[in-house]
Amino acid sequence: MPPPADIVKVAIEWPGANAQLIEMDQKRPLSSIIREVCDGWSLSGSEQFALRYADGPQLYITEQSRGEIKNGTILRLAISPGRAARQLLERIQSHGIDARLEALKELAKLSADPTFATEFINMEGIGTLARLVESGTHFGEMLAFTLTAFLELMDHGIVSWDLISLSFIKQIAGYVNQPMVDVSILQRSLAILESMVLNSHNLYHRVAQEITVGQLIGHLSNQEIQTYAIALINALFLKAPEDRRQEMASTLAQKHLRSIILNHVIRGNRPIKAEMAHQLYVLQVLTFNLLEERMMTKMDPNDQAQRDIIFELRRIAFDGEIDPTGTEKRKAMYTKDYKMLGFTNHVNPAMDFTQTPPGMLALDNMLYLAKVHQDTYIRIVLENSSREDKHECPFGRCAIELTRMLCEILQVGELPNEGCNDYHPMFFTHDRAWEEFFCVCIQLLNKTWKEMRATAEDFNKVMQVVREQITRALAMKPSSLDQLKNKLRGLNYSEILRLRQSERMSQDDFQSPPIIELRERIQPEILELIKQQRLNRLCEGSCFRKLGNRRRQEKFWFCRLSLNHKVLHYGDLDESPQGEVPFELLSDKIPVSDIKSVVTGKDCPHMKEKSALKQNKEVLELAFSVLYDPDETLNFVAPNKYEYCIWTDGLCALLGREMGSDLTRSDLDTLISMEMKLRLLDLENITIPEAPPPVPKEPSSYNFTYNYS
Repeated sequence: MPPPADIVKVAIEWPGANAQLIEMDQKRPLSSIIREVCDGWSLSGSEQFALRYADGPQLYITEQSRGEIKNGTILRLAISPGRAARQLLERIQSHGIDARLEALKELAKLSADPTFATEFINMEGIGTLARLVESGTHFGEMLAFTLTAFLELMDHGIVSWDLISLSFIKQIAGYVNQPMVDVSILQRSLAILESMVLNSHNLYHRVAQEITVGQLIGHLSNQEIQTYAIALINALFLKAPEDRRQEMASTLAQKHLRSIILNHVIRGNRPIKAEMAHQLYVLQVLTFNLLEERMMTKMDPNDQAQRDIIFELRRIAFDGEIDPTGTEKRKAMYTKDYKMLGFTNHVNPAMDFTQTPPGMLALDNMLYLAKVHQDTYIRIVLENSSREDKHECPFGRCAIELTRMLCEILQVGELPNEGCNDYHPMFFTHDRAWEEFFCVCIQLLNKTWKEMRATAEDFNKVMQVVREQITRALAMKPSSLDQLKNKLRGLNYSEILRLRQSERMSQDDFQSPPIIELRERIQPEILELIKQQRLNRLCEGSCFRKLGNRRRQEKFWFCRLSLNHKVLHYGDLDESPQGEVPFELLSDKIPVSDIKSVVTGKDCPHMKEKSALKQNKEVLELAFSVLYDPDETLNFVAPNKYEYCIWTDGLCALLGREMGSDLTRSDLDTLISMEMKLRLLDLENITIPEAPPPVPKEPSSYNFTYNYS
């Protein structure tokens, strides 16, 4: 007979004594259980003790968190968090250097515990640490542990960052600005400044006065602190007032930030980890967001300076032609030229730029092409003006619509998504990456128009094909603009048609009765195959990042299914693993028999709790939770859509429920179509006798047997 749900069997350790094996009644007060444990070892003053986990982060157990204790957990009796906080506060103010160092080392570890942090902060512990930093008397390891403890305590959000003094900020900034500082101190100083900027509008201004972008760029050559430096640059960029962002971008360009990142980070001798990839993605998004103002600015048809840009486009394209005398003749010629340039409004092309997006950004792109790639611009314009009217590609209209499309693809004007690592190396290879990207794509559009032999009526169809070409090429992550051109050359219109046909065959199989019957017979075995693949992937396990931390430091946990499919093992990791994590390193587990259901998206408890995450659509789409007895949850945010589908499908398969993700539907259609094509190919290769036997009237009389290999 299984034990009651409220009873968990645990082992409790105490230094120098044999462990106690007890059955913990979760309905009893925790203080009563601690008193009983203390009595077992003849310890008085049970109110001065508490229980902590013996493994992992070794967090204190409270009435609120005790429900997370599982059968077989090893606990440790320890002094209470209040008593520990008081002792450490006294020791870090002692005169003995060795004693103070040991106290700060222990404090740095304990500060990650929210229960301890609350007690320490209530004793004015943060103020004490701040004064130790401001005194300037701590160096080396002692200072590193002090800064670590300070950062961990502030990260709990118990006290406001606005309470930080100016002298503390100056001291921290001083460590960043000094040429020779220990790496651990520099890392923590940069992380503290990043948190200040992100969490306080007032502190942003103070930090911006103390830290220059040039000083931060100087740290990018050090691989140990690159991520921290770029994170602070991003924070300053993100929180800067709109009128300061362009100025800051100019400074970053003058300091050659892009080329330094390209040479020391992207093309460095170390693989790019998830956190660095995220910071590069954030920098990419913030850089493209500088285009938002022009994207949302309508052209003023009465602004002569803006009209002069259109005149310049005409002049560069038709430079050899002499303007006729007479206003009417000149006006007629201009109208003809504007039509040849492909504007929708031939009389007043300024009206073409009054819609936002893309607004004036489209005109900026066209002018860049005309001035920097003049031969290409002239070739595109003259080539189309000499075609038959019905096949000419309207350059102006195409450039405007293409600019709008690129803004959508690269999400110009949207804030960075937490947890997204989707940066493109090629955008760090050129100072005018956006404009060069446009120039590559407008040539692609012109080429695709010719391949499709399109007319004006086909405009939207061409734009759909071009969007598909660009998004497919970007998904290949070209490392340079030249590589992008090569990828796009391989994605010509014929290739897009082939890919579409292949995908359509995977999704929309033949609808004749024999084929439908074959599909129905094949499907159960294919589904079983997919199910086994999903479960095998769960047995291999996956690494997940911990979200919700104000400082984007890399904190991971790993989860995998036991080989007999009966237990989910999980536990925290110090860094992202390079391969499979042994079960022995995963301290926590959930019996599959205890799992009640799997929920996704906004139904997940951690999406309801985190208001910031709840507003983040991308994180919401990657979130899922395992609900298990008695009323516990294990919360996930998958690193990408593929892992999300693998895990949600696998968990559903584990619980005997239908696998319903897009990935499963796609895999099912693909595998069924592959098998059906093989069978149809076999039928086509059969030699037909001269006098074939009568064909059965009913398709169902065919006897298909399925053997998937």
